[in-house]
Amino acid sequence: MPSDVRVPHPDAFRNPVTESAVARGTTIAIAVAFLALVLILPIVAVFSEALRRGLDVALAAVSEPEPLAAVRLTLTIAAIAVPLNTVFGICAAWAIAKFDFKGKTFLITLIDLPFSVSPVISGLVYVLLFGSGSLLGPFFASAGIQVLFAVPGVVLATIFVTFPFVARELIPLMQSQGSGDEEAAIALGASGWQTFLHVTLPNIKWGLLYGVLLCNARAMGEFGAVAVVSGRLRGETVTMPLEIEILYNEYNFVAAFAVASLLAFLALVTLVLKALLERIYGRDHVTGAGH
Repeated sequence: MPSDVRVPHPDAFRNPVTESAVARGTTIAIAVAFLALVLILPIVAVFSEALRRGLDVALAAVSEPEPLAAVRLTLTIAAIAVPLNTVFGICAAWAIAKFDFKGKTFLITLIDLPFSVSPVISGLVYVLLFGSGSLLGPFFASAGIQVLFAVPGVVLATIFVTFPFVARELIPLMQSQGSGDEEAAIALGASGWQTFLHVTLPNIKWGLLYGVLLCNARAMGEFGAVAVVSGRLRGETVTMPLEIEILYNEYNFVAAFAVASLLAFLALVTLVLKALLERIYGRDHVTGAGH
């Protein structure tokens, strides 16, 4: 054997996991117990309470005019807020990841603002902006547009608390990809719109869908900001989270848990789609697909 050939030390082939089986088992048991206590048991309790008197009773409770109006309003607000935040997120991520300009750091700080501000505070901000004693409130009132205690105010509050999700998912993804593909497409004669549709968008599709799912989940479950600006007008400005609280305070537990189970079901569907996207998105990162 040549003298310059080195034989690996036997320790190099040992299992890198140094914890004992007892330590690993204890850690896993604590994690599972914590998840069961904090996540699984509450979800099971919600569905069990909703179905305690039977599926027919739960469906009848959800089909009442006021809960049904809350479901429609929640889906409508999500259908408005999510596309708007998607467009904003793509534009913001494109500008931050592909270009250097003054104020980039400040723009990133503004995008992160809803993460650091309480939703109740964000709702109060809209009260200050569009209230009767504000500058904008009388202007919109003179035009016959009611913002506070109406659907527009609920939509604005929901957009505010959800707009970071798409942008925050796309910014690191687009920064890691760089701008080489776009520069090559432009050098080959592609227009800006063609470059976006055929180069940028396929590269960010899984990250975009992931951000949209998170944005949609937050839009449907938002409580604090909506509670401040909605006025809690049942059948008009009350969303599903607010309707659950109202029904529970009225001691209508079956209806409250029935609506809560519907909201939880939508959240579970979102989590399943999120997990599927994570698997596909992670596999694309490993195999290099989509880049």
